[in-house]
This record gives sequence, structure tokens and C-alpha cells, in this order.
Amino acid sequence: MEAPWIAGTSDAGASTRSPLPDRLLEAATRLFARQGFEGTSVAQIVEAAGVTKGALYHYFDSKDDLLHEIYARVLRMQLQRLEELDSGTAGPAERLHAVACDVIRTSIANIDDTTVFQRSMHLLSPDKQREFRAGRRVYHERFRAIVREGQASGEFRSDVPADLALHYFFGCVHHLDTWYRPDGPVAASDVARHFADLLLAGLRPA
Repeated sequence: MEAPWIAGTSDAGASTRSPLPDRLLEAATRLFARQGFEGTSVAQIVEAAGVTKGALYHYFDSKDDLLHEIYARVLRMQLQRLEELDSGTAGPAERLHAVACDVIRTSIANIDDTTVFQRSMHLLSPDKQREFRAGRRVYHERFRAIVREGQASGEFRSDVPADLALHYFFGCVHHLDTWYRPDGPVAASDVARHFADLLLAGLRPA
């Protein structure tokens, strides 16, 4: 069962006034981060969220559903923002820079969610893994289409395959959790700008 739309947040502090699905996801994220997916029971999740098992199963069919939704809500939010940023009249270079900045900022803002999911995705059922990959593929295809548009218009160099540019950039995005620290010397907004600048610098014609 798919949970209602929830815009992801990096704030792990669940409020007793939060909607039930949100409280359950926040509690699950904290426990999965501390104990691992396999080391966390449904009983522990409902106790941490302050709800009953019946409430959990009203929104989620299983612990797998919780893990899937932890990142799926972030991915849905990012896709919605990509569609908004890509729907304007700006040229492909400006739109790609805005989208690249946004995916870095939102990944950092939800870094606990993405870290838990990246570490535990392989424990999901094959069906859930396929569902997740299909969702991420939609995002990547839209991102790649902007690169190809810029290549067709001459704003971007055409000797760099769009797929290679995509994998180069998202390889960096998917490893943010291995080095980024909120209390580090570089702010999230600066990380986003630098990564976007580097992407476009590599795509600009000489």
C-alpha cells in the first residue's frame, strides 16, 4: 500500500502532532540508521512512533514498504521540483544548472533518508527494487533530456555522451552521504552550486 504524499525532510525529530505516516517514517528512519533495517522490528517502530501496529498497517503493508517509502517520498518531491524547474522558458544551460543545484540541495536536506535507503535497498523484495529503479529512471531520463536539448542547440558540447554526463553527475550525488557533514566547512548551498558549475563547465564547448 502506497502511503500518502509526504514531502521529505531531514529533520528526524518526530512530533506527536505529525501525521501518522510521517511519524512512522521518521521513527523508522532513526531506527534503521541506528540498528540497521534487519535489526529493527515492527514493534520497535510503532513504539518509537507512539502508535499501534494497526495504525502502521493502515498505511504500510510491511517493513519493506516503510523502507521503500523513506526514499520514494524524497524522489517524488525531487521529480516534482525538476518538472517545475524544467517547465520555464530559460535555455537548457540555465535549467540544467537549476536542476543540478536542486537535486544536491534536496539530497543533502534529506541525507538521513537517502543514506538509510542506499545502505538497505538490496534487502527489499525484487518487486520493490524494480519499482524504485523505475522511479529513479524517470528522473534520470528527464535530466538527460535537458542535456540532449543543450547539445542539439549548441549550448553543450556534443562529443560527450549525454548518458556519460548523467552517470558522472549522479555518481557524485549518490555518494554525498559518504563525506558530507552538516557541520562541515562548506554549506549545502555552496556544495550544490559548485557541483552544478562543474557539470556545466564540462559540458560547455571549448
